[in-house]
Amino acid sequence: MRLGRKNKKTESIKTVQTVLRETRNNSPIFSRFAVQTRTERQLYTTLRESVPIIDAALCKIIRLIGGFKIVTSSAESQKIADSFVKNVRTNGEMMGLESFVLCYLDSLLTYGQAVGEIVPDSGGEGICALYNASLDDVEIRADSSPLKLAVYTLGNGTAEEPKHPERIFATLLNPKPGTVCGTSILSGLPFVSSILLRIFESVKTNWERVGDIRFAVTLNPDSNGSAVSRENAQAVADEWKKAMRSDSVCDFVSVGDVSIKVIGAESDMPDCDIPVRHILEQIIAKLGIPPFLLGISWSSTERMSEQQADILTSELAYYRTVLEPVITKIVSAHLKMCGYNDSFKIEWDKINLQDAVELSQARLNNANAMNIERQIGAEVQNER
Repeated sequence: MRLGRKNKKTESIKTVQTVLRETRNNSPIFSRFAVQTRTERQLYTTLRESVPIIDAALCKIIRLIGGFKIVTSSAESQKIADSFVKNVRTNGEMMGLESFVLCYLDSLLTYGQAVGEIVPDSGGEGICALYNASLDDVEIRADSSPLKLAVYTLGNGTAEEPKHPERIFATLLNPKPGTVCGTSILSGLPFVSSILLRIFESVKTNWERVGDIRFAVTLNPDSNGSAVSRENAQAVADEWKKAMRSDSVCDFVSVGDVSIKVIGAESDMPDCDIPVRHILEQIIAKLGIPPFLLGISWSSTERMSEQQADILTSELAYYRTVLEPVITKIVSAHLKMCGYNDSFKIEWDKINLQDAVELSQARLNNANAMNIERQIGAEVQNER
């Protein structure tokens, strides 16, 4: 550690020049840093509930992120880290650091931001629990510096600073410049999703009309030109209703010229396969997950499926880098509370979206090729 030099990093954080400031009580307030509203979060929640493919895609991404383990530099701290990762309480009765991380990632993908809290042990010997905070109960701000997030609790309609802000942490996903508001992965989908829901609603209405057939019964005048009396028309209507409402199949018998037609039989159901597929393509392209993982059998070559799997692997690797600072902060705080300052690293499970049978066949082919090359090399040496 170097001594005798000022820490210029702290000064640079306090003197950001490209942000608009307002002064209140002789302290800078960054009012241009807009926050996410509850209405926007409700919109994203409604999207997941209304469009099943969106919810399925997010669940697939969360499951495919994989597990991890903590590797420390000493055997003593390794035992403490393993026990903590496996047994820490999260959100009530759940156990394990991985469950907290998956819930944290779920909020991060859905709303573009996530907030967590560390609950230390009453005796100060490590962390006893982790809590995923609801975004409706907190507010993320940048009051004193645009480079430092501050999480405030919402109570009685006002934002209050928590007693222990060092225990609370937040993450923003792809924040826009000049804001402390993350960008949800569902951003841009409300418009196309509204079209998809409108098509589904139209299909529902049309099938209610076509599936439950409506009839038009017309009683025409006699050939001699005598008019149809109201009593005759009412009698025909009553007999028709009685025949249609019967529990068993029965015939309708009438006297005179009576014509019966199905309402809407001349019109065809509009084909919605092409527009629905175009909208689903937009949604899947935004979520970045291959269609075959969602059970959609669109025509694609084997090479294309491999490329889509590689793209998804890079997306998952990016989400892992977003989660690593959170995991590092939690594990580091627990080890320090237990009296250890050892270094550690996070080792993620390997992401593998390929077919295990194909991989094993490729390894067998490579082994056979190497064996043949060795035999040819040995024969060449014997001839010499």
